[in-house]
Amino acid sequence: MNDEKNTSAAGGDFIIHSPWLHRFALLTVAATLGLIGIGGLVTSKAVGMSVPDWPTSYGYHMFALPIATWLTGGVFHEHTHRLWATIVGVLVVALMRWLGGRTARRALLIIGGAEILAGFALLALGPDWRGAGHFLSGIGGVVLLAGVVWVNSSPAARPLPALGWWAFWLVQVQGLLGGLRVVLDAHVVAGAKLGMVFGLIHGCLGQAFLLLLCVIALLTSRWWQKQHSESGIQNPECSAQRWFLFTTVMIFLQLILGATMRHQHAGLAIPDFPLAHGKLWPDTSPAAVASYNAVRFELAGENPITAAQIWLQLAHRALAVVILSAVAVCAWRTRGFLRRPALIWLGLILVQAGLGAWTIWSNKAADVATAHVLVGALSLVTGALLTIITFRFSGAARQ
Repeated sequence: MNDEKNTSAAGGDFIIHSPWLHRFALLTVAATLGLIGIGGLVTSKAVGMSVPDWPTSYGYHMFALPIATWLTGGVFHEHTHRLWATIVGVLVVALMRWLGGRTARRALLIIGGAEILAGFALLALGPDWRGAGHFLSGIGGVVLLAGVVWVNSSPAARPLPALGWWAFWLVQVQGLLGGLRVVLDAHVVAGAKLGMVFGLIHGCLGQAFLLLLCVIALLTSRWWQKQHSESGIQNPECSAQRWFLFTTVMIFLQLILGATMRHQHAGLAIPDFPLAHGKLWPDTSPAAVASYNAVRFELAGENPITAAQIWLQLAHRALAVVILSAVAVCAWRTRGFLRRPALIWLGLILVQAGLGAWTIWSNKAADVATAHVLVGALSLVTGALLTIITFRFSGAARQ
């Protein structure tokens, strides 16, 4: 791996890996961002159940589905999402193996073997457990192979191995949630389909998963490693660390609100912007909601909406104003080498606001709504990384 050993400012040793580790982490990040984009298309086009079985696809092994079936309607988006998710899973297992070094081999061998045995045990329980059994035995085979492959590399510096293990488990949880979203779609609990609930959790957890991979990419970069030397520590001249943290948390909450709106598949509860049902503040009384639904059905035959869905979209708009204002404050209070990234963050938020308005004006066009999701993910990642950097260097400057 052409590892180098350097000395940190605290006097301890840490490992700087070959630039290829950082490049591989970036590749995994890019693949995950693409996966989120495809997932956004699946949700925006409401084709999540185009392939009604899991982990098989119309009874075929996932990689053996005939091309003629694959290219039919929404099957293309849903099946592509499954294939892409499998690639991301393999990349994450390889990344974890690289970060953990030779010390991770035994754990991977044990986990892979256990998952294969658990998968076969579930298959033996009957057809109701077939999906989970195939999933566990499949991912277990990949994990076992990662442990068998002999690469005599040193583990990465802390906390990278621990972050790698988090990504390792999270990608498996994500795969299971995606499958349960299909399997449990017909089950209803408390008035909501379980599949929709699992789909919502799956979408929100995907944002956190992307963020975790971006942190790994940051910590494996040569730029970050240089900051551990005394000569590398720079003062970002930023007095807004808590503003960065607050704003990033608000963006994550905003993404949860957006995901909730998308997974309800009720169209646009507020079809106009910047007004709301023709007013600055819409009427949400039962009579008003009934009149909104009458117009919706007459014009487009859309599903009825509720007052709660209108309030949800109002909260989404209000929080967007809060986020835009907070990011502007962060950019204004930042100086030095972080000034440009903070301005880029502000630019992303402005683009995100424009895409949000465009989503409404285009009557929730799938490509526009998906672009809105992707820019939201980039905004979250940018804010989180800037938060980590500002707290890291502020602490170093005080020391």
